[in-house]
Formats: sequence, structure tokens, C-alpha cells
Amino acid sequence: MRLLRLVGRRLIHSGVLRVMLPNGRIEIFGSGPPVVTMRIHEPVALRRLLVHPALALGEEFMNGRITVEDGSIYDLLDLILSNAQWGIPGGPLAKFNDRLRVLARRIAQFNPATRSRRNVAHHYDLSDRLYQLFLDSDRQYSCAYFLKADDSLEVAQGQKKRHIAAKLLLGPGQKVLDIGSGWGGLGLYLASLADVEVTGLTLSQEQFRVSNERAQQAGVADRVRFALRDYRAEQSRYDRVVSVGMFEHVGLNHYDTYFKKIASMLTDDGVAMVHTIGRDDGPGATNAFIQKYIFPGGYAPALQEIIPSIQRAGLYVADVEVLRLHYAETLRRWRERFNANRDEIRALYDERFCRMWEFYLAGSEATFRHGGHVVFQIQMSKRVDTVPITRGYITAFEASHPLPEAVAPVTRLAAE
Repeated sequence: MRLLRLVGRRLIHSGVLRVMLPNGRIEIFGSGPPVVTMRIHEPVALRRLLVHPALALGEEFMNGRITVEDGSIYDLLDLILSNAQWGIPGGPLAKFNDRLRVLARRIAQFNPATRSRRNVAHHYDLSDRLYQLFLDSDRQYSCAYFLKADDSLEVAQGQKKRHIAAKLLLGPGQKVLDIGSGWGGLGLYLASLADVEVTGLTLSQEQFRVSNERAQQAGVADRVRFALRDYRAEQSRYDRVVSVGMFEHVGLNHYDTYFKKIASMLTDDGVAMVHTIGRDDGPGATNAFIQKYIFPGGYAPALQEIIPSIQRAGLYVADVEVLRLHYAETLRRWRERFNANRDEIRALYDERFCRMWEFYLAGSEATFRHGGHVVFQIQMSKRVDTVPITRGYITAFEASHPLPEAVAPVTRLAAE
């Protein structure tokens, strides 16, 4: 109990956290709005929370031994992280566990091709209907791009695709590689903009099936193809290489391999663009709950962990853009759609799955608001003069190209 009071008093200053203990006692920390009440139902949940809060809070919420009485799990996580900023105080064992995770992160992120395939299947080969229920109609499962605070998810995802296309400087006859092509939306959009040939790579059986069906339905299967293949096995040369939301799954051990592979595939006047979650708080380790239940093998790197590998690959860093809070807004919309369709998702899986994913979406949103996570868009080239020396070409492209319309929406395919 003394440790709980010590941690609570150090952590909560703005807002109030009421902790209802298994013995009926209530501990109150902080002052002022908002007020959030967390009920701990069993002593074992309290003990685990004090020893390993990064894992235990999610697990105990998922298993129903911790509930939120006033507010939601998002309100609880937002309160904690807004007070903690980039570090959550804990007891000696909690700090020891965090240090161990940083030391062991290269083991957790060892992702040879076979393990990468298993990791992808763990998350992306879930029920097709699940992703329909919280993503946009084009099923973009990465950070959207908000030009206005009230942009809808569909509009913001369209703006993201257009923003990426602008940085690729597409031209007729080019060959484009999309590493981690998802359900095919970006590849189909790029092909609709210019007379380019697109190859998409995925390790997900479900994404492979759906993306090729979409290309067939759109009538572009002759120049938009998706392969079930690891990026390390790709042998062709490309004028443009793009990767959105995939680099998080590469792992620190493989950064040199990844960027050397891009360099070997890129033509001399080629352009590559990597869009990835990153951290502004410096190198660290993946949250224990996310690592165990959501994205095994995943890691959001600091910029200083990425750039050296790009340099060793012989590539120029032509541009780096940091998207702040865009992913927080994306996750808010995903979380709201997930909760609005919770009954149907519960029928697909169960209540425990719903709590697990609610915690994942809520915790991720709060982390992007308060925990130092951002999105990096890193543009690269082999030659120093390939990309214009000012960013005006991006603005000009976006001004002259309307927002994309979804091509062969995934929802139609899944309903057949």
C-alpha cells in the first residue's frame, strides 16, 4: 500500500485518479478535473500492477480484474500519460523490468523471414470483418493526414495517399515497389495517378488475396500485382520504392539489410519513401503489452536509429517530415468506430478480445498525444539532385490533384 501511495503521488498532479482497492479502501491522487476511477478487483492484480505496470495494466483490464468506473479506459490512460509524459514512475521492480526490456530488445526484434511471416499472421490475418468495422473503406491501416481538425477518416486517409504520391514524383513508365502493401489501396491509387507499374509485397495471406482481387476488379491487374513475398527475396529494380507502416516490423537487427536492399533495388535516378511510426523521446523498447498481444517483433524507432543505416546503404536523405498528432487523431477515429461496432466484434471473438483491442487502441492514442510517439516520412535518393531542392513540388502536386476515390472498396469484396 505504501508503494501505491508513493507512485500515485509522484505520478498524478493534474486531474484526479481514484483507486478502489480489493479491500474496499479508496486512494485518491491529484486534484482538479478530470476525475477517473479505477477499480482493482483482486489483490493479485494490485501486486502485478506495482511490479510490472506496462504489462499488468493491459492484462488485468483485458481479463476483467481491473475496470474503469468513472470514464473509459482511454480516459484512464490519457490521465496517466498526460501526467507522466515520457516516463511513468514505478517501484524498483517496475524500473528493473523496463531496463531488462531495453537490454533484450534485439532478441525480441530478431525477425528473419519465417518469424516475420508468423508475426504478420498474428495481427493481419484476423477476421476480415474486424478490419471492416473500424478502418476506412479503403482499409488504410496507418496514420492518416489531417489538413483540418474535423476531417473525416476517409478524407484524411485520402490526403495521406496523395501526400505520399507527391513525394514519389511519379512519371509514365516507372516501376513502383510497395513494401508492405496491405490491402492494396496505396498501390491502386498510385496506378490511377500515372501510367506506372506497381508491385506490392505482403506477408499476409488475407491481404494478398484481397489486394489481388481488388486489382482484378479495378481492371488494372496487368500493371498492379501483389506478391506474397518478403522484401529480402525481391530481385527486380524499381524507379520508386515506397513503404507505409511496415518498417515498424523490420526490427533493429535488420535495418542495415532493409536499407541496403532498397538501395540495391533502386535505379540510379530513383526515389524511395518510408512512412513509419517513430519516437521523439529517443531509443527505447516496445511496450510490453503491445509486444506480447498486438505486434510481436515490432518496434517504433528513434530517428537516430534509422539514419545511420540509410547512410551505410549509400542513400541520400532527401527530406524528413515529422507528423505530430496525426496518428492520435487517426486512432481516435478507429477507437470510436471499434466501440460503435463492439457488439458485432464481440460476436466475432469475445469480450476479452474486445477489451484487449480497446486497450491497444486507447493506449496507442494516448501515447501519440503524450508519450513521445510520432510518424516519420523519410524520403531518400541515390543522387543528391534527384529530388527538387525545395518542397514546393509537394504543394503544387496536392493543389492539382483531387482527393483519391477508393478503388474497388474492400467492403464490396468482403461481402461477396
